Amino acid sequence: MKCYIYLFRHGQSTYNKSRRFTGFINSKLTPKGIREAKKVADLLKGKKIQVAYQSRLSRSKDTLKEVLRFHPECDKIITDDRIIERDYGSLSGKYHKTIIEKYGKEKYDIWHRSYDVPPPNGESIKMVEKRVNAFIKDLLKFVKKNKVNVAISAHGNSMRPFRKYFENFSVDRMMKIENPYDDYFGYSLNV
Repeated sequence: MKCYIYLFRHGQSTYNKSRRFTGFINSKLTPKGIREAKKVADLLKGKKIQVAYQSRLSRSKDTLKEVLRFHPECDKIITDDRIIERDYGSLSGKYHKTIIEKYGKEKYDIWHRSYDVPPPNGESIKMVEKRVNAFIKDLLKFVKKNKVNVAISAHGNSMRPFRKYFENFSVDRMMKIENPYDDYFGYSLNV
């Protein structure tokens, strides 16, 4: 028997649109973000989802809400912040442009896209990967034990380690991917 994991990121948020470091800040979906969430919902309409995961942030919850409109069979929604966005620390809420002007493009690139260098008071992707991998370990046990399909409403940076794990990416490949706002990734497990 096969079970499925459906992974997607939230739709565009107001901070995504204005090119700000969002991190743990609650940033609402834009009208475009709502349309993107509806597109993911349409793509997943024919699938069966019994359990869903979200982070505590409204953009994750609101995207999942759109998806679950088509899934009355989903009887469990779990909030787990191991799938939350990367903590940008002191950069949170600041415009990318402002950080580039203040610290230079090279420092911005390191903080924004380095695997193991965290922004000041924040998390590196390596740190995010550690918590996401702990989540994946528990998720796989849960899916196998309960024989359920799950949906995961994640974030752009928390999706990177998911995809590295399930798609066997190198660190370099993981750091180069851009996760779409309007599509999902499906993974099957033998249970």
